[in-house]
Amino acid sequence: MRAFMILGLLTVTACTQPPAMVGQITPQAAAAPFPQLQPLAPLLAQAQAPGRVNARTAADLDDSADRLRNRAAALRGPVVAPETRARMQRNIR
Repeated sequence: MRAFMILGLLTVTACTQPPAMVGQITPQAAAAPFPQLQPLAPLLAQAQAPGRVNARTAADLDDSADRLRNRAAALRGPVVAPETRARMQRNIR
């Protein structure tokens, strides 16, 4: 029964008209030339080229990684301090 309901809803939505786009595009956008297509081969070659990591960028990445590890370690601690937790537990009972 459920499958028929879903099928019915899909059928009804498939038969609806898409929203009108009239007035949604500015005259400047409508008059603009089509974008120029670029060849794919140079882009793929650039993506596969070896990286440009030097000693400076490697050191920067190491420093950034250390800062992130320290920050993660600080977040692993308790959310509520033990003395505050004990006070909260006393007031609940």
